[in-house]
Amino acid sequence: MSITEALKCWPDFFVGALEAAKLENASDVHIGECAEIRIRQAGRLTVLNHPKWHACHFDIAIEALCSEAQQAILEAHHSVDLAYATPDGQRYRINIYRQRGRWALAARILPREIRDLSSMNLPPVLEQFTAYHSGLVLVTGATGSGKSTTLASMINIINRQRECHILTIEDPVEYQHQDIKAMVHQREVHADTCSYSNAVRAALRQDPDVILIGEMRDLDTMRSAMSAAETGHLVFSTLHTSDSVGAINRIIGSFPAQEQTLVRQQLSLVLRAVVTQRLLPNPDFTQRFPALEILLVNTAVANLIRNNKPEQIYSVMESSRSSGMMTLEQSLAELVNQQCIDEITAVRAANNPHGMQRYLSDRAELSENNIVFSNASSNKVSSDNEVRSHSVNSAAISTGKKSLNSLQEKLTAFAQEKKNTQKKDVPQKGFTIEPQ
Repeated sequence: MSITEALKCWPDFFVGALEAAKLENASDVHIGECAEIRIRQAGRLTVLNHPKWHACHFDIAIEALCSEAQQAILEAHHSVDLAYATPDGQRYRINIYRQRGRWALAARILPREIRDLSSMNLPPVLEQFTAYHSGLVLVTGATGSGKSTTLASMINIINRQRECHILTIEDPVEYQHQDIKAMVHQREVHADTCSYSNAVRAALRQDPDVILIGEMRDLDTMRSAMSAAETGHLVFSTLHTSDSVGAINRIIGSFPAQEQTLVRQQLSLVLRAVVTQRLLPNPDFTQRFPALEILLVNTAVANLIRNNKPEQIYSVMESSRSSGMMTLEQSLAELVNQQCIDEITAVRAANNPHGMQRYLSDRAELSENNIVFSNASSNKVSSDNEVRSHSVNSAAISTGKKSLNSLQEKLTAFAQEKKNTQKKDVPQKGFTIEPQ
């Protein structure tokens, strides 16, 4: 296909593909040269019935979507992030990259409106973070776990409730905030500033009350973010870690060894909360639900950070459920109890499969006890049906025990399999694993 022909059908190939994916309730679109277009639905990739892209379509896409600065980045690094909005206001976060010598594109479909925390099945404790006037709040998790959406919702709450200056630094700008009660300024890396670290340092001279840093990618950004939080600003940011304690260790470990004692002291004073997110599908893969780990930094947690005892933080989290803290396993158990996800999905997502097994076993035993209690009540109501009820109740209890034993066997097998896999992943002597 010639470049002229490709130019004529450009809207059909690009906007058409994105619109088709949106109609399928997809979260992401993946396009490659001469390959089937795939979309992500509830965490799974499926094929989209749409014409394939060729090299000429990518040439047009790069020309149409990328500024000169972004084209220079793409040429130098073979990858670039950008945002794109259709004429009707629909926004997408796009990454164009090279693979096996060919072009590829990944597009995240962004919601038109910023959703409320409750509509995303997120707990009310997250709204409390928006009432802070200083400190550091982190949202962590893997790519695609909903970190940006959660942060956008919290920024929107502040925008509606407080007369303040909100400054966001993003790469690219995903959710656009309009001034409501607050004044919101959004800076995009490579378009409005050269880097995260430079933008955060400059932010201290721009009189912000709230600073959103899209991602703490390097040591300079972490240092600047902690300084901003220490000097009376409320700072929100993200990290790619799988648990709350891992986020703390990531920050401290990023600093030189001779600085880490001072950094622990500083972090124990400025860190307010860490939220870790995972999105998990329901059994029929029609919807995803957030599983959370929530760490609130109280006096006990601050002391553990300061004294380099992060391994004890989970004990505080488990015993502080009433104050809003939650381990990932507790969150997963709640989702299973609400029938949002199944037991195997919960164990696969758990950081501690054996701990997850304990939570699910307790749940199954509680269910069995409820059957026994219900049976006792029924026997009191009608003595005429005593024998019949006893038979039915015994069968129900027997079935419950069999289900519990079967579940325990499955979970034990999976936990052992995960443990064996982790052993296989340990590098042999003479080999090293490069940090990501």
